[in-house]
Amino acid sequence: MAGRHFRRVGAVRPSHLMFTTGVGAIVDLPNFSVLVRGLDDWNHSAVPEWEPIVEPRLLAAVRHLLGTQSVKELRPAPWIDGVDQDPNGPAAKVGVPIVPFPGWLRCTICDELAPIESTIFGFENAKPRKPHEAKFFHASCARKKSGKPMAVAARFVLACTAGHLDDFPYTHFVHQGGTCPNASHPKLKMDDRGGNLGANVEIKCVPCGARRNMKEVLGLRGAEKLPRCRGRRAHLGDFDTSCTADPKLLIVGASNQWFAQTLSALAVPPTGASELQARVVQHWKSLEGLAPAMYLWARENAPFFRDLFRWTNEEIAAAVEQHRARAGAKSDEEQKGYPDLHTPEWEIFSAAELPEAGDDFTLRRDPNGVPGELKEIFVDVIQAERLREVRALVGFTRLDAPDPMDPELVTRAPLGKGTPTWVPASEVRGEGIFLRLPENLLADWEQRITDTECMHEHRDAYARFRQNRYSGRVSGPFEAMKHWPGERYIALHTLSHLLIRTIALECGYSSASLSERIYAGTPDDPRTGILVYTAVPDAEGTLGGLVSLAEHDSLVRLTRRALSDALHCSSDPLCAERLPQDPADFLHGAACHVCLFVSETTCERGNRFLDRRFVVPIDKPDLALFPELP
Repeated sequence: MAGRHFRRVGAVRPSHLMFTTGVGAIVDLPNFSVLVRGLDDWNHSAVPEWEPIVEPRLLAAVRHLLGTQSVKELRPAPWIDGVDQDPNGPAAKVGVPIVPFPGWLRCTICDELAPIESTIFGFENAKPRKPHEAKFFHASCARKKSGKPMAVAARFVLACTAGHLDDFPYTHFVHQGGTCPNASHPKLKMDDRGGNLGANVEIKCVPCGARRNMKEVLGLRGAEKLPRCRGRRAHLGDFDTSCTADPKLLIVGASNQWFAQTLSALAVPPTGASELQARVVQHWKSLEGLAPAMYLWARENAPFFRDLFRWTNEEIAAAVEQHRARAGAKSDEEQKGYPDLHTPEWEIFSAAELPEAGDDFTLRRDPNGVPGELKEIFVDVIQAERLREVRALVGFTRLDAPDPMDPELVTRAPLGKGTPTWVPASEVRGEGIFLRLPENLLADWEQRITDTECMHEHRDAYARFRQNRYSGRVSGPFEAMKHWPGERYIALHTLSHLLIRTIALECGYSSASLSERIYAGTPDDPRTGILVYTAVPDAEGTLGGLVSLAEHDSLVRLTRRALSDALHCSSDPLCAERLPQDPADFLHGAACHVCLFVSETTCERGNRFLDRRFVVPIDKPDLALFPELP
């Protein structure tokens, strides 16, 4: 998109690059759609004094998941402030690179269909302060009466489970896999007839008169008529000719065209560590090779040293040596082990003594303890007054969503052509509430429901869910149940959603501005924690509103309402009676958009593993974690 004002065509939040519009994703702009390019095309050189996002635990996890030590840092998206003040300045030329996709356009007036590079189309983006008005137009439209008729993206693409994405081959399709006998580059038309029985779109070749409806390649039978996958990696601009996966026909905007594979970590200090030690861990890459004699110079010249300004050079040197000794004492096996991102967080939240308050992590426990009315529900309530969460995008998948418990279940598409030296990341600061339930309460409940028919249905549905994926990489019942999250996860997860929805309804928070972390552990290391926290980079996340809900009266009111509302749903009795019985492979029971579902970015498991009957007595009291409500 060369030319003046032609570079900037829109804007997204940094967090969107982690969840909905990252590398390889199709982004719908007001007048056309684009594809986010790979990391090879991202350019940080034009961003003055940019700094990587530092979070050692997350960086170690990224290296392990990608199987390489070449990843040196987590980088924010390239961006410069000032584009609103000077839309023609340097800031307007810095951003995330994109390319128009799909590569076929259709005129909205005459229905002519042609590749985007065709000379019949033009591009207009002459208003630097209104990039959302950028559009393609059909310059040679024969039916136009005035103006420039807009050209929109042809809405069909091909994708496969290997992460490939390609344009639909309209010319070969309309000619039954061949070519037009009357023209080498025939003129095509796309007649979108609408209808309520699926796509009713006819492709017509003008020179030879051939016609064919897209209905022929829809559904299971239609898939047999699709061409083999060409292995096109559209975000990288190349082809993987070794691909053997079967392509699927998708509509632009389909929810399964792109799934982010991300990792996230809270910036928590090491267990028992001081804030200084936590800062040393955070900036270890810079401090490791810096001699104490250079600390005085670093105070004046090194940006990272601003985080250490409160301590003397001697204190910093002692903390550095302490961390060096601790790191050297780790065995080789520990160094190679998978970095567990949840365990350090659980250890901090469940510790009897909370860590020192810091700029990134501040916890407070009410000296009066848990409200008396909730003693049977919670054993600990902690107000997280300051939290810092860092998220990293490590890859993406198509058709099948990645499983956070089993990263190898589906094929991860790469972010760049070669071995990455960095991955995109974002950080948000907010606040939250940590709630810990009694271990004996969950242990007794697990004994009651493990062998019940309802729980058996959930486990069987989980096996079917993993076996029915497009990827087809799970075989046998043992392999299908390998990463079952456990019974207590369903209870904790359901309770978390009930609280999130109640907070949104009663206190004005948008549920999309909240997030959750469930600490359910494993049978060998059971845990009982829920963290609900703000996860958006705006004022709603840091004004203290969520923390205040952990005060005595507010917490009692919220908990009682959450459990009381769970007894009924506007979709009952359909919702209350729902179970994932064979052949269904959905992963929820008594749960729906009315009572439990939340935003996809809020839930850590995509609104799966939810069932009200396991928390409150909606039908059988013996199944409920709380047979009697407070």
